[in-house]
Amino acid sequence: MRIVCAVDGSEYAQWGVQALQALAGKEPEHVVLLHVVDPSLLQTAKGKNPVAVRRALAALDKVGTVLLREAERSARVALGQAGTGPRTQFQTILAHGPFAKTIARQAKRVKADLILMGSRGLSDIKGFLLGSTSRQVAAIAPCSLLVIKQPLARFSHVALAVDDSKPSRAAARFLRTRILPESATVSILTSVESPVTDLASRYLSESQVASLTQPVMSLATSLVSALRDDFIKDGYPAVPHVRMNHVIDTIVTHVEAEQNDLLVFGSRELTKTERLHLGSVSETLLRHAPCSVLIVRGTRA
Repeated sequence: MRIVCAVDGSEYAQWGVQALQALAGKEPEHVVLLHVVDPSLLQTAKGKNPVAVRRALAALDKVGTVLLREAERSARVALGQAGTGPRTQFQTILAHGPFAKTIARQAKRVKADLILMGSRGLSDIKGFLLGSTSRQVAAIAPCSLLVIKQPLARFSHVALAVDDSKPSRAAARFLRTRILPESATVSILTSVESPVTDLASRYLSESQVASLTQPVMSLATSLVSALRDDFIKDGYPAVPHVRMNHVIDTIVTHVEAEQNDLLVFGSRELTKTERLHLGSVSETLLRHAPCSVLIVRGTRA
């Protein structure tokens, strides 16, 4: 697996580097450590003084080089390769441009399978107004994205949220083949909306409501059972969970109750209009999930 790990010297970015330990069992073939400097921020801060901008940019580039060197040392330790042969190939990249766009562009350039980054988790109000780098990357990433929200050395209890779609099936495959250690336990969760509205339920009998909801629940149960069987065949304990409720509320509540350390789900690419006006379930879950999040892009799973 080819991984791009974004670093900026913060505690949160260090969580991302340390999370490579959770992936050590799969031994990534290639890890790119990426530091991004955005010159446009300097131009705003320094006004119209080009000399000051160049000096500041040179200073930031120098700091970035040091950060990348330190990040590579930490990455080798996290992968257990500090004192052994280079089983994983490491590369450092110092790039210029807007943070999210540059991370996505570099991931595409190196043909990454996964972008790995820490997140400081903006408050709801600030996050709504400004967005966050991780959510901006989620909207445009050309590959899967793993966002680390707390120090995480291993994946023990993982929640896989699914529906009957190709991205969900791709997420299950990616999780089994690229991410999960042998010791992990997986909860496979799906939540379906009721075909009966609250208004209609007032006028229907229990048997009538059941006759409408039962087929939906049966399909959801079959989906989760089939995915569970795939995990069990590969040697991973898996527990199915089927709910009929609001999708996002159900997933977040489940993750909180089970104290999962990773939430995984598949995502299709949004159109520019959808990103601007609607957002997506994946971006909403990324913002509200209380644990680290893996968003799997189906086209690269």
